[in-house]
Amino acid sequence: MAPMYEVEYKIFGSDMQFVEVELDPGEAAVAEAGAMFYMEDGIAMETIFGDGSRPASGIVDVLLGAGQRLLTGAGLFMTVFSNAGQGKKRVSFAAPTPGKIVPIRLSEVGGELIAQKDSFLAAAKGVSIGIAFQKRLGVGFFGGEGFIMERLQGDGWAFVHAGGMLIERTLAAGELLRVDTGCLVALQPSVDFDIEYIGNIKSALFGGEGLFFATLRGPGHVWLQSLPLSRMARRIVAAAPQTGRGGREEGSVLGTLGDILSGDRSI
Repeated sequence: MAPMYEVEYKIFGSDMQFVEVELDPGEAAVAEAGAMFYMEDGIAMETIFGDGSRPASGIVDVLLGAGQRLLTGAGLFMTVFSNAGQGKKRVSFAAPTPGKIVPIRLSEVGGELIAQKDSFLAAAKGVSIGIAFQKRLGVGFFGGEGFIMERLQGDGWAFVHAGGMLIERTLAAGELLRVDTGCLVALQPSVDFDIEYIGNIKSALFGGEGLFFATLRGPGHVWLQSLPLSRMARRIVAAAPQTGRGGREEGSVLGTLGDILSGDRSI
């Protein structure tokens, strides 16, 4: 396994945060394409296939890494930021939406973390960013994130993003927590992740909570977000006046009824 870098970092901001990573000469960080906020002179930037956690031995490894990233819904490329200068240099990465950046040292959570595919922001180079298939069909079809989540492995720092407010819970063995399917940010592999049917069509249609909950059963640590990007996007679209063909005016009877049926508004 590639060596992990002991990078230092600071998180700035309250609702719109960014993380500043300090790199010694030769150290590097890897991030999703487009996550960079600013970088100091002396930081070299390189776009690569995969995560760069280990050197590819041939074209098959390159294509495999690219295919894994496509399966998670991410782009083909990631960007490596390395300190090619003298002395300490800084590079920062900005959160894509309002919320909190969560620093997680993988060595302190057992060396592995399962993350929702849109939550990964950046990591120390050497952290392996792969895929984690969900074993249950229910999770794949109704879990909000599909069969595939991201698997972060290593012992370095990883930074994930939670929309809205961040909640952390440590579940005891057998302890059960039900959450909205989009509110999961990350969990330890020891946590059992499944989907549960509400069992009440009336509650699903008029309670605004949908047909399914995610169930998390301990032992292990979980990270939750109060405002998933999908929920925020639905509210923005619902609030925008739609006057075109097939649309509805804000405040119309059809608009209100449509919100109730779609779960965006309760009675």
